[in-house]
Order: sequence, then C-alpha cells, then structure tokens
Amino acid sequence: MASMLRVKSFFAAIMLLAVAYPAAAAVTLNLKDADINSLIATVSEVTGKNFIVDPRVKGKVTVVSSRPMSPAGVYATFLAVLQVQGFAAVPAGQAIKIVPETNARTDGGVPNASGSGLPIDGVVTHVYQVENISAAQLVPILRPLIPQWGHLAAYPSSNMLIISDRAANVVRIEQLIKQMDQTGDREIEVVRLVNASAPEVVRTLTSLTQQDKQADPGSRAPAVIADERTNSVLLGGEKSDRQKMLSIITKLDATPTEGGSTQVVYLRYASADSLAPILQGYAQQASKSSTSSSSSSASSAATSAPVSSSSGGGGTEGVKVLAEKDSNALVITAAPKMMRQIRDVISQLDIERAQILVEAVIAEVSANKASQLGVDWAVFNQNRIAAASILNPDTLTALSTAVTSGSDSAYLGLIGQGINIGGGVLSSGGTSLALLIKALKNDGDTNVLSTPTLVTMDNQEAKFSAGQEVPFLSGSFSNTGSNSSNGSVNPFQTIERKDVGLTLGVTPQINADNRVKLKLNLEVSGIASGTAGSSNLITNKRTLTNTVGVENGQILVIGGLIQDQITDSKSGVPLLSSIPFIGSLFQYRSVSKTKQNLMLFIRPSILRKRTDGDYYTRRKYDAVREAQINANVGGAVPLIGGQRPVMESFDNYLKSMPPVVDAPAPAPTPAAAAPQVQAAPAPEVTAPAAPDAAQP
Repeated sequence: MASMLRVKSFFAAIMLLAVAYPAAAAVTLNLKDADINSLIATVSEVTGKNFIVDPRVKGKVTVVSSRPMSPAGVYATFLAVLQVQGFAAVPAGQAIKIVPETNARTDGGVPNASGSGLPIDGVVTHVYQVENISAAQLVPILRPLIPQWGHLAAYPSSNMLIISDRAANVVRIEQLIKQMDQTGDREIEVVRLVNASAPEVVRTLTSLTQQDKQADPGSRAPAVIADERTNSVLLGGEKSDRQKMLSIITKLDATPTEGGSTQVVYLRYASADSLAPILQGYAQQASKSSTSSSSSSASSAATSAPVSSSSGGGGTEGVKVLAEKDSNALVITAAPKMMRQIRDVISQLDIERAQILVEAVIAEVSANKASQLGVDWAVFNQNRIAAASILNPDTLTALSTAVTSGSDSAYLGLIGQGINIGGGVLSSGGTSLALLIKALKNDGDTNVLSTPTLVTMDNQEAKFSAGQEVPFLSGSFSNTGSNSSNGSVNPFQTIERKDVGLTLGVTPQINADNRVKLKLNLEVSGIASGTAGSSNLITNKRTLTNTVGVENGQILVIGGLIQDQITDSKSGVPLLSSIPFIGSLFQYRSVSKTKQNLMLFIRPSILRKRTDGDYYTRRKYDAVREAQINANVGGAVPLIGGQRPVMESFDNYLKSMPPVVDAPAPAPTPAAAAPQVQAAPAPEVTAPAAPDAAQP
C-alpha cells in the first residue's frame, strides 16, 4: 500500500514538472488526485500571484488538459477548480485569499464591479441602481438565482440592490435586471368632464371593473378615481385598458338631447326647508356668472376638456329647487350640467354634524347683615310750643297713613320688625309725650350651586330654563264713594308673573383645530333673602352675554363677581344728637354689610362617536341615581309607608329596553313610472380625532 502511494506521488510530481517555465510560456496541466495546495503553489509560480490559503482548504483535484494554456488561462482554470471544490479566491491587497465559499461574501471581493472584464469565477460585490421598479420587489424574484453563500439585499431608501457572487452570475443577474427595469405603459390620464358628474361616472366604471374581476380574477383592473373639485376622472393602468375606459367616459359625458330633467334628492342630515333657498340662490348666481362669461368659458372648455361636448345641456335657466318637508327631500329641476353642480353643493352641505355637551357651573356665596336702632319721640300741646323727633322713615310713613285715613287702627303700622318699645304721658295741662324705640338685626346667607347641562348640535342654538313664576304687584285700583261703610267700591289689584330662576342659551361652533366657539346667554335670578312673601319682592338678577373660544374638554371661567359692601347711615337731631350719652336718644342708625362671591364656569365636550355620548350619559345617569340612593337612607316613607323611588342601574335599564331594528331601505322607483330618483352621494368627511371619553 505504501508503495502505491509513493507511485502516485511520484506520478503527480512528474505531471507538475511538465509545467513549462517561465510564466510567459504556454502550460499544460494534467493532474490526477493531486493535493490542492500543490496546485495552488504551481499556479502561484506560473501566474506570479501571491496566495493566502485558509487552513480549511484541503482536498484532491484532477485536471485534464490536452492543449497548452496561457498564464491567464491557467488562472481561470484554477478558479474553476476552486469553485468545484467549494472554495473561492478573494482579492486582499497584493495577495489573494483562498477561503471556503461560505466566507467569501464577508471576507472581501472586488467592490462595485459588475463582473465584466474579470475572471468569471471571481467573487465580486456589485451595487445596482434600480430606476423604474422597486428594488425590494426584485429580491424574492432573483434570490433563487443566487447561491446559498451569495448575498442579495435591497436598500429601499435609494432603491438599490446589493449583489455578492461570482462574476459570471453577477453579469447574468445584471442582464435580467435591465430587462425587468422598464418604464412600461402604465400612466395616469386626467379626463375633464363637462356634462356628467365625476363621482357618478366613477361608480359606473367601478361596477364594470368589478364584474370583469369576477369573470377573470387574475385580471388587473385600471385605477379610476374621481376629483370632485375639478369634476375630473383620473385613469391609471395599461394603455389598452385606459383606451376602453376613455371610450366609455366619452359616451357617458355626451350632451343629453332633452333640455332638462327632474331628480329627487333625499337628504341625510341637512334640512330640506333650510337648504332649498340656498340652492335656489346658488343657481341664480351661477346663471348670472355663466351668462356674463359665456364666451370665455366656451373657449376655455374647448382647449382644456379632453371629452368633446357642445353648449347644449349646460344652461341654468328654469332651475327650480323645491323642499318636500315630510320626507326631507329636494325636488330639483335643472339642465344636466346645472344639476351636477347643484348635487355637488348638496354633497358638501349634507354632512353629519357633531354634537356638543355644554356643562356650566354657577357658584354663588353671599352674606347679608343689617342692624337698625333708633328713637322716635314727640311732645304735643295744641296751646303751647310742641316738639317732635321722628327719624325712622318707616315711622314717618305709618304716621302719614294714619293721619290720612283717620283710623285709629292705622297706628298699628308704627310697630315694625324687631323690638318696639313705646310709651306716652298725657298730663292734666293738655301736654302729651310719646316715645318709640326700635331695634332690629337681620342676617341672610345664600349658597347657590347650579350645574346646568345642555347637548346640542354644531351651530344649533339650545336653551335651558329652570325656575318658577313669581307674582309681582304691578298696580291697584280703589273707587271712593258712599255705597260702602269703608268708602271703597270694587277694589282690585293687578298681578304680573315673571320667571325667576336660571336660563342658559348656547350656540356652539366646532373649529378645525378642535376648539369650540360658544355664544353664551346666561341669566340667573332669585328672590332676595328677607323679601319672600311680601308684596314688594326684590329679585337678584345676574346676566351674561359673551362669545368665547374653549378647547375641547377645557374648563374656562367666563365671568365672576367679588363684592364686599358696607353701608352705614346715621340720622339725628342737630346739637342734641351730639351730646354724649344723651345724644343716642335723638339718633336713628342703620348699618348693612353685603359680601358676595359669584363665579361662572363653562366646559364643552365634543361628541363625535356614540361611545362619547354613552360615557357622558352614563355619568349623569349614575350621578342622579346616587343622589336618590343617598336620599333614601332614612328608609321607608314616614306616615304613609312604602319605599322612595330609585332609578335602576344603567346596565339593567339598557337590558330592559327593546332592541332597535333598522327599517329596510325603500325599493327604488322604476324609471318608467316616475322621474329619476337618486340619493345624494355620501361625502367623505374627515373629522378630527374624537376626545378621550374617559377624561372627566
């Protein structure tokens, strides 16, 4: 066995010695089961290249050559042998590394080389710029053509492909990319319509493409988009498909033969009574504008519209817009072009408006204190000098009434609220002395907290009122005569009733940045403390008329009053009231102090979704139910028994309600039996993002 190995080694050495030197001469390689490292050494001597051999490079090679080769041919053959053995030659400066193929893509390679002009089995790395298609879409297509050790990746930011492989395969991949990286004929065309409506034409074309898609699921339908602002149709797709669509659009945009048509448009959100006069005025204004600029419009349409049309069917004369209140519909009679313009206006006005919850807080705390102290006295003698000191205005009023009426009972009016001490002396000489002392202290406190709540639609006024009607004496009548013992015949009084309480009027407007503009009209009135039940009632009234802008969910103070008032009035007899100690007998003093704190707050919340309304409804519902439960702590109703009423829980209340069943849509009216009946297209409305209903 050892002798056979020696023979093989000797035979291999004989073959290697058959290689001719120097490098410029032709070389013939005939190897059989030669060690690969010996081949590397031979190629290095023939080509003059320096090699760095990886320790993992091992194996036997066999090369059969019938013709002499140049050094370049020897090197190309050497690279082919390495590929067969699973190795690769990677340039590294002035040397070449011989490494396994799995390490070739990471150890190096000729950078940014397409592979042309290099040995076909050399490892290169190429960056290819893709111009017309997406580089990421080419990766799954080309990946099966790359060996497992090779590298293929896309760089989406600059739309490039990175390929690391042998030069021959890189050249082949590059040729495939050039064949696929073509512009194609998928373009976008803009078709300006004259008579037809762009959304209606797009709906018709979409229905046709859907039917074709069902018949042939593999077909690619062209893209059809409507631009309502310019009444244009955008076509995208292959040229043949676009040509078919253009022919259909031309027929749909043809000028109708009849002078006008009647359509019934059912409104979804807007009011027909409010919208009809607006549309009628718009039609008249559009008719005037069309008449004044007919020549310029005709020339502009002839140059810009790709779809041919004539001037017929575009007049605005004889336009009528009638409102049908019961079904909330509009009956429109107009020429086709004007009909399209009116329907475009309807689609922009007939949109759903958001609702707004407005919560107001009126907090008022007031304290009233008053003290009165006075002495009234009089000395009377009809034959001598008399004196009087009547400083209390109530006493003076009572005396005037008593003298006028001549009744002794009228003197009871001298007795007022508080402590009244009176006395008198009647002497034998005809001199009378009367003394009346009055002392009164009055305290009144008011603590009012009102939280009215309103829900209304955007730009819709809402008003809330809570209070009572209070009677006010507005006049009286008495007829003096002799038919009655008291001298009065048919006396009567006139009473006027006025609302006293809280009235809140709000008109909200939602702006684009989710701010709410509020027009407020607030009035808070109440009977002043100490005057209830009297004929001359005094009411406290606070009003506010304002327009503010508030963020959605923001609490904003909109008004307030802080008042602290002291009134001290003193009446007295000159000179006598200034005498120490004794002067108090000739004085009347009244002191009052009023302290009031009043603040008004407002908080709007936009309700765009049902969940927003459900949240605030549940919160208010639970608050009322909690108040009923707290009031029911005392148990059964006294005297008559039974339980106090309490609302059931919100969830149980929802379960007890019957489910809501939507009524089926009415069947369309046949075209042969009635005029054309169409519904206004639903506009696409992008609303701002809804507020977080979980925030209080």
